[in-house]
Amino acid sequence: MTDTRNDRAPGYSSTLPELEGLSGVLIYTIGLVLAVILTATSFWVANTSLLWPPGVPLGLAVLAIAQMGVHLVFFLHVTTGPDNTNNVLALAFGVLIVILVAAGSLWIMADLNANLMSSDRMMNQHTRH
Repeated sequence: MTDTRNDRAPGYSSTLPELEGLSGVLIYTIGLVLAVILTATSFWVANTSLLWPPGVPLGLAVLAIAQMGVHLVFFLHVTTGPDNTNNVLALAFGVLIVILVAAGSLWIMADLNANLMSSDRMMNQHTRH
């Protein structure tokens, strides 16, 4: 016969069920506190005059990436453990799709902007007819 004591699903915790619920609440609470702090910091960065103005977009980008990391780790439980390989691959695929959509949108907008008729030329054409 096989030994079923070590036959557990990925992510299975061997702690007592009473403690598992408490640790889950603690993890979600820590994630919530970090998310609120990062959100409040983002609003402060966007509305303050104390920071160097050209550095504000970079600071907001860093805070947004940190916010995504908090959500992935504390709420979606995406880690790099051996039992989470599919989660990491799905995340990488999602990031690839977002990058492709953003790059394609920027390319289309740039192409439309380059082929758009200027307002002066459009006004002159409208008055001729």
